[in-house]
Amino acid sequence: GAVGVFCAVGGVQPQSETVWRQANKYKVPRIAFVNKMDRTGADFERTVKQMRERLRALAVPVQIPWGREENFKGMVDLVRMRLLTFDEASLGAKMVAGDIPEELAPAAKKAREALLEAVAESDEALLNAYLDEGDLSVEALQAGIRKATVNGILVPVLCGTSLHNQGVQPLLDAVVDFLPSPVDVPAVKGRHPKTEEELERTTGDFEPLCALAFKVATDPFVGKLIFMRVYSGELKKGANVFNPRTQKRDRLMRLIRLHANQREEVDTLFSGEIGAIAGIKGVGTGDTLCAEQKPIVLERIVFPEPVVSMA
Repeated sequence: GAVGVFCAVGGVQPQSETVWRQANKYKVPRIAFVNKMDRTGADFERTVKQMRERLRALAVPVQIPWGREENFKGMVDLVRMRLLTFDEASLGAKMVAGDIPEELAPAAKKAREALLEAVAESDEALLNAYLDEGDLSVEALQAGIRKATVNGILVPVLCGTSLHNQGVQPLLDAVVDFLPSPVDVPAVKGRHPKTEEELERTTGDFEPLCALAFKVATDPFVGKLIFMRVYSGELKKGANVFNPRTQKRDRLMRLIRLHANQREEVDTLFSGEIGAIAGIKGVGTGDTLCAEQKPIVLERIVFPEPVVSMA
């Protein structure tokens, strides 16, 4: 899944269109975050309209802003129909939920109806429930938004100003609530290194191991770090893994779980997780690590040719 970050002043910019097309190509489910709501010239409605027109995305707000530009104070959560504000004393770290002010109530009601209609149209069972009762429960609405987002039908839109830490917590909650977990996405496809036969690996700890190295970084304390995404099986400390490109077996000495600028050493990286391996030689970006008895090669990351080169 991905979070598309848009500027409330600049709207949909050319680089946003390029990235959006790429996400369409790889069928990546998305949510959108309209940032910089506190800047002069910020316009939430215009940005959502541009998303629909330029990106041809069914962008549906799940929040509407309270105030704009220098008067931006918070947002209305349309799923639970509550006002969210952020405590300035704690630099936005403390989120406060309250009642929707009277002047915002008509706009919130209208926006919620648009959200209900968009979600109901994406699912027949929800449509019937909506027509019968005229509303949906919080749980049903949330599940409906998630299903439509994972299927690439809807793009939920949130707002805030990340500089002042307003709207960041609801955005992180939305990542958990609406974007797919590793179990929700289709099985990864690869090929047999010798026979070229197409193979699949479903996400599960008891499946044969299959992991992709997607980045190599140098850490001043640990040395060379290989960032891995585990698609199936488990990476276990002390276990042997096979690299089909080099036809070599390597032993995993150190496994690290990364938290921004902090590192935590672990014994196992489970299926669907992202982590790093330290102290392993001969593994580069795009390499697959797998079980030797059940080899598989995943699609390599192809980098475009540089436009300018220098010696």
